[in-house]
Amino acid sequence: MRHRLLFSLFLGLLPGLAPAAAQAQSTSASPSKGSGDPVWEAHLSSFDQANYDRAVEDLIAAFEKARGRRVVPGVKRKVGLKVYTDSGPGLATPVPMVKAVIAALRRRGFENENIFIVVLNSLRARMTGYLPSLVTGKTPFEGNPIYVLESGRFYDPVWFYPSPLPDDFSPAFAAHQTHDSSNTSTTDQDRNSFLDTLLFLNADFWINLPVYTDHPVLGVNGALVNATLWNASNTARFFRSPANAAQAVAEMSAIPELRETWLFTIASLEEYQFIGGPYFNSLYTASEPRVWLSNDPVIMDALMRDRIDLWRRKEGFDPISDDIRTLEDAEMLKVGSTHTKTARIIDVN
Repeated sequence: MRHRLLFSLFLGLLPGLAPAAAQAQSTSASPSKGSGDPVWEAHLSSFDQANYDRAVEDLIAAFEKARGRRVVPGVKRKVGLKVYTDSGPGLATPVPMVKAVIAALRRRGFENENIFIVVLNSLRARMTGYLPSLVTGKTPFEGNPIYVLESGRFYDPVWFYPSPLPDDFSPAFAAHQTHDSSNTSTTDQDRNSFLDTLLFLNADFWINLPVYTDHPVLGVNGALVNATLWNASNTARFFRSPANAAQAVAEMSAIPELRETWLFTIASLEEYQFIGGPYFNSLYTASEPRVWLSNDPVIMDALMRDRIDLWRRKEGFDPISDDIRTLEDAEMLKVGSTHTKTARIIDVN
């Protein structure tokens, strides 16, 4: 009940309390999080395993140096990795990068079986090489548990994002409804999006590993969205309008417990899509030999929005609409900064 009340206060469901809750989130979070955090950048000479291993180790080492302590196991001795597979083959979190992150964590004392991977959909996770092949039965992640959110087994009825919007709109790329959560009525299930508690209750910390595409409602499908809408149930209801979806992403990303355990985001620019997303279309993808790490997801998404707009203009398309305020809403809640002109990009090479 305490968590339910804290969550409701933070989301401003009780009149007049939203600013105080937002302020509480700002002061309770780690001092290293928030506006002004740098983006560390590593360059790749190729997209093979050896280059990803080197890049990821350099990035995490730079983060540790700036933070003043190592990334090591805590009391729970577990760490979660939230990957993105929902655009299907060709536009998923690169397997070599995830393997590089796992290797870096193992060097820092984590046991392989305590490094788990979270995906949204089993079919797309299998198609992109995360779940075992139905032909060979093999996976690149032997010994690492892989949890599928759409199974409905990893949501807690106490932790949810409430909203008056009913679930009567079902586009693709929306999380499956939670039908088996106990202690909730049918009306509650229609109104609530249940959160994946694996990452912030069952682990010492978690790492976000998104892929970047444009999105017709959210603007940028990247760090913030992978950590929120693609990390919860019953989110189809938010796609009625950009304002509803943007507000949901911003408020969910600012939940104190989620932010305090969200260590950082690592994103490869091996392939990203600038129009037509989140459905994969190879005609509208770009590639850069870079890997980024930051604990400011907003600045990462803002930097990618600039890149997406650049490619869209180059190919004769309109930029992302200024009416989509996902990043600006998240900035208002002190999740991070949208000021790309003053962003600090630190080259670890």
